[in-house]
Amino acid sequence: MPSHTEDGFATKAIHAGQEPRQWSHCSVVPPIVMSTTFRQDGPGEHRGFEYGRSGNPTRNVLESCLAALENGKHGLVFSSGLGALTALTAILEPGDHIVCGDDVYGGTNRFLQKCKPGNKVTLVDASITQNVLNAIRPNTKMVWLETPTNPLMRLADIEAISKGIKSIRSDVILVVDNTFLTCYFQRPLDLGADIVMYSLTKYMNGHSDVIMGATITKREDLEQRLRFIQNAMGIVPSPFDCSLVNRSLKTLEVRMQQHMKNGIAVAKFLENHPFVSKVIHPYLPTHPQYELALKQTTGHSGMITFYIKGDSHKFLKALKVFILAESLGGYESLAELPCIMTHASVPEDERAKLGITDKLIRLSVGLETEKDLLADLEQALKASQ
Repeated sequence: MPSHTEDGFATKAIHAGQEPRQWSHCSVVPPIVMSTTFRQDGPGEHRGFEYGRSGNPTRNVLESCLAALENGKHGLVFSSGLGALTALTAILEPGDHIVCGDDVYGGTNRFLQKCKPGNKVTLVDASITQNVLNAIRPNTKMVWLETPTNPLMRLADIEAISKGIKSIRSDVILVVDNTFLTCYFQRPLDLGADIVMYSLTKYMNGHSDVIMGATITKREDLEQRLRFIQNAMGIVPSPFDCSLVNRSLKTLEVRMQQHMKNGIAVAKFLENHPFVSKVIHPYLPTHPQYELALKQTTGHSGMITFYIKGDSHKFLKALKVFILAESLGGYESLAELPCIMTHASVPEDERAKLGITDKLIRLSVGLETEKDLLADLEQALKASQ
């Protein structure tokens, strides 16, 4: 099978792991193999597949493509983003310590703090590298970063944190949740991360019709441990869903380019609007880590957070093009109120400390026509007064 290591992003997305000659029928589109079991030539003599939970040709295609796009060696997919998180915490032992950013997705935050009896989690502002390094203990086994964070768009300096961790403890595993940017705009493995994690549900699939997660790594030891857990826990996605995500990767480059274009337009519009008090977008010069964004990433998605001056409930109910709903990363534009939707599980005092108030609105800017998005925001902002 030809290698696409040196190919461009879109070329890898379209071809990596899916050379038609690997199938006897030479199908250009990888086939969906729905079989749960596979014939063996003799007892224990199979041709790479024996049972659907342990391996599936359609799933293998997706995992190979994800690894290629991430400049990794091994991709593993799971039944959800939290399924991937479950697998990652399963490689820890009771008593192991985790350092985690304090401004991460609410479900991740709660799960890490309750993942195993005896595990301890220290939450830190990971936008300050020294905070992360200072939190490392003798029993620390994992550092979990989300960059940009959800919903406050803080950035963590992946390369600086990786180098700092390895200078202290070489056995600490650095995990980066790259869901907001995808491998098109940011490649954590190239910056020193041990594992990159995704909710493929979001931008990577991009069509709001699949729930799935993934982990990608360059390390053989981590791949072996995660592969065992994937099989033993049975947290695997269906072949059909794998086919849908594999399809979506083919348009990831063009989708992310348009998400960025629309997102920047919306951010600039909101930044200059009299009914908005603050806009948080890493590619606005007003973002406190603007220079890090330019250094570490090649662009930004459609994720924007802003503080409204008026009534957030009136604003959200008045929207017509933007849909009031949780999740993100689809072709459709979404708007939500984190304090009572995606981050409701975060204790109220923690939300207040972080600034996740009822004035904070998160947008996932989709692929609609720019003028329609701006017009919708304009009329909803007026309705909020």
